[in-house]
Amino acid sequence: MDLKSNEPFWLIKNGLIESYPSLYDEISCDVLVVGSGITGSLAAHQCVEDGYHTVLIDKREVVNGSSSATTSMLQYEVDVPLYELQELIGKEAAIASYHACGESILKLQKICKQIKSQAGFKRKQSLYFASRKSDLAWLSKEYDARKNAGFAVQWIDEETLAKTYHLNYAYGGILSDLGASVDAFNLAHELLFFNVQRGLKVFDKTHLTGVISKKDGEYVSLQTGGKIKAKKIIYCVGFESANMIKEKFVNLLSTYAIVSEINPSMYASYDDLLLWNTSDPYLYMRTTDDGRFLIGGEDEEFHNPVKRDELLAKKGEKLEKSFLKVFQNLEFRTDFTWAGTFGSTKDGLPYIGEHRDFKNSYFVLGFGGNGITFSVTGMDMLSLWLEGKQHELSPYFAFGR
Repeated sequence: MDLKSNEPFWLIKNGLIESYPSLYDEISCDVLVVGSGITGSLAAHQCVEDGYHTVLIDKREVVNGSSSATTSMLQYEVDVPLYELQELIGKEAAIASYHACGESILKLQKICKQIKSQAGFKRKQSLYFASRKSDLAWLSKEYDARKNAGFAVQWIDEETLAKTYHLNYAYGGILSDLGASVDAFNLAHELLFFNVQRGLKVFDKTHLTGVISKKDGEYVSLQTGGKIKAKKIIYCVGFESANMIKEKFVNLLSTYAIVSEINPSMYASYDDLLLWNTSDPYLYMRTTDDGRFLIGGEDEEFHNPVKRDELLAKKGEKLEKSFLKVFQNLEFRTDFTWAGTFGSTKDGLPYIGEHRDFKNSYFVLGFGGNGITFSVTGMDMLSLWLEGKQHELSPYFAFGR
């Protein structure tokens, strides 16, 4: 499955950071991580931290899947509003899921400091605003739910949104203190490089073709002819898991993004802010660390890469018009346009855990608008699983829930 179209901004901006060999030999390890995106690189980091002999493989060049197309907005908010999630899975579980995402942002900040990251991690506020007056009632309800759950939030009225933030068609909003942004493509490369120095083995263009379970471990066959014997396998394959797992558990959607030419003086006042609205599909926006404005949205059901890519020009034009409608005081000159594929689940939560069809294996599948923060939560869940323990959120992120 082609998870991105054309060349996303991050891939062009960063170029080929690191390249790794393919695997043609027979090796063994404690843990095999399949997938080298931000989720796989975080999982491998955790396994190395915990002292496991770890190998990571990817069928592409490393980080060349969906992590090269992400807009990398780090938020604690799940795609399903907190008040709705409480009705779906219970108040305690819903609040715990939201807080886990918030804690993930802080943990990712610590990891960036640990590896001396240059990927532009930056703490920001997050502004979620009503794009229609009819959305004010439920957005106000969401504000109360977050405030009661202990999140640092403020209600911003229409007048303040216009005067302070210069937003048009914004009728009220929730301002959260906890948010961040990063270049996830660069960060994944940094994580892999950091852990290679600590013993991680990385192989790209190494396609897993089969797994045979035996009493003494999992025997993995590779398209290269190489073989890996592993005690445990961690699948961090994102949306390609839909081709691996028999039952339908995720809806695949196409999302589109554009990024402006560099204009730091024009966009500087939004450098510390993530913005998204209540439109369906919602519009999400942030600045980049090199002085651009990035916009994403125009999501629709994914059919195939060809049909998705045929819409690039049309979707790019719509995103630019949406930006100019909201920010009538700013200019926007598109520099890059791209598309990616992401997954949407019934409750906005990820799938992290075991699957009955895969022995000695664990899936970390972020999904949703905040897949990166889910992936950080997945590090803790994975660490406990390898010790034979269970995380408190495991029942709510499980397959078949």
